[in-house]
Amino acid sequence: MIYSMTGYASATRELVAASGTGGVSVSVELRTVNSRFLDLNFRMPEDVRVVEPTLREMLMNKLSRGKVDIRVNLQRSEQSANAGALNRDALEQLALLERTVLSTFPEAGRLRTGEILRWPGVLAESGIAPETLRDAVLACGKQAIADLIDVRAREGAQLANMLLANVTEMEAIVAKITPLVPELITRHQQKIVERLQEALGIAAPDAAATIVSREEINERIRQEVTMYGIRIDIAEELSRLTAHLNETRHVIEKGGKVGKRLDFMMQELNREANTLGSKAAAKELADSSMTLKLLIEQMREQVQNLE
Repeated sequence: MIYSMTGYASATRELVAASGTGGVSVSVELRTVNSRFLDLNFRMPEDVRVVEPTLREMLMNKLSRGKVDIRVNLQRSEQSANAGALNRDALEQLALLERTVLSTFPEAGRLRTGEILRWPGVLAESGIAPETLRDAVLACGKQAIADLIDVRAREGAQLANMLLANVTEMEAIVAKITPLVPELITRHQQKIVERLQEALGIAAPDAAATIVSREEINERIRQEVTMYGIRIDIAEELSRLTAHLNETRHVIEKGGKVGKRLDFMMQELNREANTLGSKAAAKELADSSMTLKLLIEQMREQVQNLE
């Protein structure tokens, strides 16, 4: 199985306050797009910022490439918003910070009540214990990651089918033109012979004698035709194309983290297709080269999305 780098998943949990009135809706959203490396971007309230390292580790254990946006939302009910419960831990930490600052800067003013209540994490409006809130975020994160893996696997399977279809089509093109190559080379060599004979004035059997003997002219024609045949012979390119296509199929069917490997194979396939086009001595070969390059470009675009 291969995995796409694009996907979306979310998970939500409802927490009810111990008093039975109000609560918090906890949700974790994951959005991923393609990237050369694994890039994690977090957006979350300060109340649960402490779980970021754990979420980061969970994601790094499951993903290897892609830009991932992680958004944690806490939606408090109206009853919770009016509860106004204080987070004692956050309050004590803030008091310690204030004492530390005042010991260094005695002339600094003390915090006002409004400033204290607005400090992130001090006012635990939900009435939910901080530990419960953090556990809920991690549980949502775990579920969202599992769903994201499923989404990326399904999209990866679709991309694999498309890539294999292109490989099959390219294999058919190579199989079609391979038997034509000797005939095409012979045909064009014959045209070259006729043109050279005409240019050298020996097309007619009763041509006047020249300083250069007929045997020498024929030998020169033979050399030129042989060199031309070597220049337009694409047997080696077709052989390498076949080998690259076999390897590409093997990589896709083997699965796993294939993105970088397939990206390299696209470069190799494109190189051989370009050489095939530059040496094409017939319309059939030029058309085949163009079709191959179009199929490779389609594959290259999709390969960029694979992990």
